[in-house]
Amino acid sequence: MDKLDKLEKYDEWMILWSEYLTNTLDFTANNEKENTQEVIQNILLSNAQGNSCLSIDRATVERLRSLVAFEEKSYTCPFIYDGKWVYLYRYYALEQRLARQVKRLIEQPLISLDISAYEDLLVDKYQKLALKMVAQHHLGIITGGPGTGKTYTLARIIAVLNKETPNLRIAMAAPTGKAAQRMQEALQGAFQDKLLNDKGLVTPALQMVQPVTLHRLLAMGNRGIAKFNLKQPLPFDVIVVDEASMLDLSLATVLFEAVADGARLILLGDANQLASVGVGSVLADLQQIEALQAYRTHLVHSRRFNDDAQIGKMAKFIQQVSTSNTVFDHEQLLKNFNDEVVHASHIEYIDLDTLIEDHLQLTYLPKKITENELEKTLDQLCLGYTDYIKAVKAYDSVEGEDESELASLRQKAIDSFNDYRILTAMNVGVFGVNRMNQYVEQQFKQEVLGYSTRETNWYVGRPIMVMENDYQLGVSNGDIGICFRHRQDHKQYEVFFPSLNKWVVATRLPKTIQTAFAMTIHKSQGSEFKHVAVVLEESSQRLLSRELLYTAITRAKRVVSLFVNPESLTTALAVKTVRQSGLYSKINNFIRTSDVL
Repeated sequence: MDKLDKLEKYDEWMILWSEYLTNTLDFTANNEKENTQEVIQNILLSNAQGNSCLSIDRATVERLRSLVAFEEKSYTCPFIYDGKWVYLYRYYALEQRLARQVKRLIEQPLISLDISAYEDLLVDKYQKLALKMVAQHHLGIITGGPGTGKTYTLARIIAVLNKETPNLRIAMAAPTGKAAQRMQEALQGAFQDKLLNDKGLVTPALQMVQPVTLHRLLAMGNRGIAKFNLKQPLPFDVIVVDEASMLDLSLATVLFEAVADGARLILLGDANQLASVGVGSVLADLQQIEALQAYRTHLVHSRRFNDDAQIGKMAKFIQQVSTSNTVFDHEQLLKNFNDEVVHASHIEYIDLDTLIEDHLQLTYLPKKITENELEKTLDQLCLGYTDYIKAVKAYDSVEGEDESELASLRQKAIDSFNDYRILTAMNVGVFGVNRMNQYVEQQFKQEVLGYSTRETNWYVGRPIMVMENDYQLGVSNGDIGICFRHRQDHKQYEVFFPSLNKWVVATRLPKTIQTAFAMTIHKSQGSEFKHVAVVLEESSQRLLSRELLYTAITRAKRVVSLFVNPESLTTALAVKTVRQSGLYSKINNFIRTSDVL
């Protein structure tokens, strides 16, 4: 394989690392070094795709010579082979550490907590099982699709624990700022429940619990090293983590190690969603382990998506295809989708205030799109921001200093923006994030400012996404803010981050920020919008999967508008992501034996 062919398959850093590592070895045959480098490159590529390890035969592994250790006999090697999987030492060690902590949590004595007085708090039998599970164990895993009541159930569980345990210290967290904000909003709504309040279960202390990002909870500094760990555990009795499907192997290990003996860890999530951006699929692994079934409850009944309504039908269709053993050809799969879910039609503006039930609309993108068709499609995507444009124009038209009026108009603009989002699989391409943001921004400027061509970095209503952590400013990768006039100096601009309830002067933000009318489906995880437009173009096919499509449509509470290439849609329906991981077997081995390595 020549250099150009390699660069098509591997990133350049993978090639450079394989060359660096093999420089320490002596080779006799001409192709021996190249074969060894290819093994290393395949391992690194597998890690880059989210796998913690690579299934490989011993003969191939032995090409690595002194670079690999067998069955943990040496810690000085960059690779470890356990008889089935070859690992970078880092991921092997992380799986070992996480397996130890799972074992530690489930081996702690059962908790004797009488919950008989609270049987009427929950009606759904699976939600009742979740309460019983958490009441007895130090580890609880609550899974379920959108609308199955994970947060509703959690609010009741936490209220009961808080009532029955004096001075209970509770922490709530999520992997991203968006997910933490949504968790807070959902819990605030759940704590308004009349039954909970009539029973005196909602205390001021409980209402003051503020969900934060996991990085903030663990006090992870700029170097990614957590303040809280095995030696200095978190000072909480109950730790709740929402959107646990986003936990990668590294963050999950740090979290589990930071849980104190005697404390409860409760994980909530939907394993049908995309796995973490980083290495590992921790939630999916944990829920498959037979020995952990007593610590897991799966909620079944969705109250957000009626199975007979369109979004519910689509979510159900994806799940049925996922569990079916039938091999579909793409043409049949597309026909089934059109017959059972929705037919293609013209995309229209949807008035969310008058919409009675959830709605799905579909249009197919042509394989080769003309400039006129492209502009027409982009204009249709802009329709979802109609109400946001009106709200920003109303705010921008106020010239006085009445802060209460401005605050009300700002909030209306924030709510309108959070109603709609354009989601796509790619950053680049005809319908990539970059191209769509550029187009929507031009249309927005024309509508709000009266011009679209003049270069203006900051303007009222510009939505931005932070692309890297900035601990000094207190903003994290993925946080979204909206630009408004400075509250004291209206000639300047500042950005409000709703998920953080934080204002930052616009000029202080890093230059890596991006306009955020459109975002990738990965970046949307942990978010909810009333209406999402999902764009899947032909060039995105290599990135598509059921998990990606499922994650995209379940970000919507009311409306999904699909702009899809037919082949891309069937690819997304047909491809299931399965990550290679040894965590499943390690936890099983640790649980079966009394010796912890």
